[in-house]
Amino acid sequence: MTRELEYAYGVVRDTGAPDPLPPGVLGVAGGPVRAVRHRGLAVLASPVPAEEFEEGPLRARLEDLAWLEEVARAHQRVVNAAGAVGCVVPVGMATVCRGEEGLRRMLEEGHPRFTGALDRLEGRVEWGVKVYAGPAGGPAPAPAGAPSPAPPGAAAGAFSGRDYLRRRTAQRRAQEQWWQRAEDGARLVHETLAGLAERARLHPPQDGRLSGVTDRNVLNAAYLVPHEHSEGFAQRVRELADRLAGLRVELTGPWAPYSFVAPDPADRARAAS
Repeated sequence: MTRELEYAYGVVRDTGAPDPLPPGVLGVAGGPVRAVRHRGLAVLASPVPAEEFEEGPLRARLEDLAWLEEVARAHQRVVNAAGAVGCVVPVGMATVCRGEEGLRRMLEEGHPRFTGALDRLEGRVEWGVKVYAGPAGGPAPAPAGAPSPAPPGAAAGAFSGRDYLRRRTAQRRAQEQWWQRAEDGARLVHETLAGLAERARLHPPQDGRLSGVTDRNVLNAAYLVPHEHSEGFAQRVRELADRLAGLRVELTGPWAPYSFVAPDPADRARAAS
């Protein structure tokens, strides 16, 4: 393994502590994680092999889902360990620099952005909330176009085309009403939790073909919450989950605040006015 390439995980304040992570935390490819310091900041990094992380091989490896999942787990492990100790600004997965000089250059070029994010995110964590509608949360309506059971008498020829159209119309209406209730429930969850959080981010719904979840994802959101309010926030999520029949609410976290590293556009607009 060469030390020429360095994999970056996140940026923390340089407090002068000899090691910003608990002992024994290993990074991508099993490399030891250390802090490279520059102008009051420190980037957490570990050496990675050139045969996997040079630009050409890396581009090819990013198509390998098993390899990508392994790297993502290691990346998350380091960021979580840093977040358990203090505030960390995660950097994008597969951020690779050439040696310590490249890491210091990254800190220099991003210094205003990193310090601004650390100021905004100090003492805060991210909670993820997803809401699903489907069989796991209650009986879902049949998909559009699915055949409906014939009513009594259909086999004897008593089921007319008009009867069939009437039933299909009723079925479509019931389906639309079911999904509308699901979306209304998701809106209630988001509006309630956004009122408890300092910031909220709506992410695109997860694609079930990629996640492997058959239920329809009707809310995929992240919430920035002060550490001291986390217990109350999680309890409110559980209360909402108990109220919403037919929906499944999934809470994850607390995480390092990945979704809130970039400034809120509204904050930038206020600062510019």
